[in-house]
Amino acid sequence: MRKRAAAAVAADHADAVDRDGRFPFEAFEAIRARALMGVMVPKDLGGEGASLREVADICYALGSACASTGMIYAMHQTKLACVIRHGRNAPWHENLLRQICDRQLLMASSTTEGQGGGNIRSSVAAVERLGSTISLDRAATVISYGEQADGVVTTARRAADALNSDQVLVVFLKENYSLEPIVGWNTLGMRGTCSAGFKLKARGEAEQILPEPYEKIHVQTMMPTAHIFWSSVWAGVAASAVERARLFLRNAARHSAGQLPPGAAHYTSAAMNLKTLRALISASIQRFEGADEATAASIPFQTSMNMLKVEASEKAVSIAHSALRACGLAGYRNDGDYSISRALRDALSSPIMINNDRILGNLTSSALLDETPLSLTD
Repeated sequence: MRKRAAAAVAADHADAVDRDGRFPFEAFEAIRARALMGVMVPKDLGGEGASLREVADICYALGSACASTGMIYAMHQTKLACVIRHGRNAPWHENLLRQICDRQLLMASSTTEGQGGGNIRSSVAAVERLGSTISLDRAATVISYGEQADGVVTTARRAADALNSDQVLVVFLKENYSLEPIVGWNTLGMRGTCSAGFKLKARGEAEQILPEPYEKIHVQTMMPTAHIFWSSVWAGVAASAVERARLFLRNAARHSAGQLPPGAAHYTSAAMNLKTLRALISASIQRFEGADEATAASIPFQTSMNMLKVEASEKAVSIAHSALRACGLAGYRNDGDYSISRALRDALSSPIMINNDRILGNLTSSALLDETPLSLTD
């Protein structure tokens, strides 16, 4: 299968990507060679019309091979989902989708800005208009793989006199903008995402703004697809740790007449929690695919999709940690076939990627409105 072939290439270079903190060039060469960049684009625009579940499964496979590769792919597909759903029948955006399929373009995301951090529902920089042309100057504290991308999808205030929450989503291709580095990226994990900060200076045409307001895009598409795809990557990272622990225990048993090491019980916890995480993601995909516009805007739906991110990220860390304890010193080492080091370091990024505390804090008021269920069927 194409995803497994691409994942195999990503796995071959994952240690080097992590060690050097560099973009996973080889993995994306393999992904592009297998035409996986635009699989979700509708068939009439040159894609394959792949489902959300199919794309999430690719994220899982890539995440299990190389977390950075999986996360970059997930962020790219999230941007595509927004353009596909909210740029349909807009000529510029439909042409963009054709180009992504034809040229296998990689789209970056810019939603983090200035002191606002991970509050992506507030923008400081505004789109400036002069006739049919637009400009945007933005201090983006994070643009993952910004220097390697072929374009960027960014939030911005609708106009200079608009509120910070009155946002639009704009697409710029590489020839439309320049990047000036302002923040580096030397981190514990997810090192290959190259999530540095830049001053983004962009110029383009007004038609590059998605026609629907970002408030609608965020609720219906951006947030739920991002959380589904990110969670799929984290589940893949956790799965790689579980598999290493399994192989370690099997090897240990073969060399000690079937006697398992002291930490073997932690493997059971890791494996069962991985099953729970996979089921959680699958249920969230089913919920998203069955949601109409009114359901997608409802508090219960929005809460469940936000909680997917929180629960998946916490479980990914717990699973990787349990796998480490199952392997003992062999898992603690940075070298060797049973090292859990990279998986654990990569998983630790998940609770702080749009901080879980921020999400939980924002959900508290709405959560207080729900009465505690009195039975299992309520």
